[in-house]
Amino acid sequence: MLAIWFALVLLVALSGTVSAEEVLKVDTGDTAWVLASAALVMIMTPGLGLFYGGMVRRKNAIATIMMSFVILALISVQWVLYGYSLAFGPDIGGIIGSLQWLGLNGVGQAPNADYAATIPALAFMIFQMMFAVITPALITGAFVERIKFSSFLVFALLWATLVYDPIAHWVWGVGGWLRNMGALDFAGGTVVHISSGVSALAIALVIGARKGFGKEPLEPHSIPMTVIGAVLLWFGWFGFNAGSAVASGGLAASAFVVTNTAAAAAALTWMLLSWRSRKPSVLGAATGAVVGLVAITPASGFVGPMAAIAIGIGAAVFCYSAMLFRMKRNVDESLDVWACHGIGGTWGAIATGIFATTLVNPAGANGLLYGNAAQVVTQAIAVAVTWIYAFAVTYILAKVIDATMGLRVKEEEEDVGLDIGQHAEKAYS
Repeated sequence: MLAIWFALVLLVALSGTVSAEEVLKVDTGDTAWVLASAALVMIMTPGLGLFYGGMVRRKNAIATIMMSFVILALISVQWVLYGYSLAFGPDIGGIIGSLQWLGLNGVGQAPNADYAATIPALAFMIFQMMFAVITPALITGAFVERIKFSSFLVFALLWATLVYDPIAHWVWGVGGWLRNMGALDFAGGTVVHISSGVSALAIALVIGARKGFGKEPLEPHSIPMTVIGAVLLWFGWFGFNAGSAVASGGLAASAFVVTNTAAAAAALTWMLLSWRSRKPSVLGAATGAVVGLVAITPASGFVGPMAAIAIGIGAAVFCYSAMLFRMKRNVDESLDVWACHGIGGTWGAIATGIFATTLVNPAGANGLLYGNAAQVVTQAIAVAVTWIYAFAVTYILAKVIDATMGLRVKEEEEDVGLDIGQHAEKAYS
């Protein structure tokens, strides 16, 4: 075997026709798991459409689901054309990837040792694509029932390019400055959840409240639909977190277990919190599960089951409190993306700095409870940078689109509902 390896390396050196990646062995088990995980993460986006779709009024159900569905198509094309290259391509100053991999040039069946040495580069690319897809879809909960579909498409494409891709490179890309600083984000606490949650607040402030907000009930039309969406999210999240091990070994199993544990702890905690003032809420339990999943995401490859329970409980408490704060401030960030993802992701990122241990993942780092207080500081810097950048760029982007295209539908379209006004369809006859 040593002789064969030496011969292959010699062939690379002499011929220049075989890349270093091509001598790496593709592991079929790892590849199967990552491809299956990509499929699991993919189903989360239409699942999110159902989760959000049930929480709006029936006249806006189709429009809400459509936003998640079309993002799956829009960002899939963007990712292949240039998004993947910006996020994971050869580094430029720690800030962004180059366009060397434009149109997936050079991204093929051979592994890329920098990211995943045992699976094809295309498998890693498609797995990461599903993260890039769902992140702007999360933001849609902020402006349901009032945004123009054309403006939404422009916003989603520009946001993915100007916000998601750079942050993904900072945290996950080889050479990214937050990665080099030692920030830990196993599956997207900062990259996905803080960026989307903070951006949701920014665009909600620009687009303004729905007509009748605070004056008339704007209640969910189908809680069963929302619960189905939550279940699909919970199911898909196993691919989200355990798939981020990019291998089918013990770390994936650990991430799988802590993901489920945190979701369960948060669902129970949220149910108890809502029970204090009224009856136990199905919608509350479903929301609790989601915030538990959000919070465990950055920590899932670095912590054990008991830490996952603490992270889940903390997520429910912090996100529930943030939701009450948002309501008292009379801000119509409609489906609480900021409270659930922005605050949940923030807690999860900080909690990673507290509970992380190399006993779970030797490639990670120890956190505060294991003698490394500096990791909390590193995590806090990553959180602060993501908050500031995502909010500022999104706010400016929303202002520009509002000034040029207009963000909101006409008042009569808002009255009749976006299903008819924007899509000429009805969810229910």
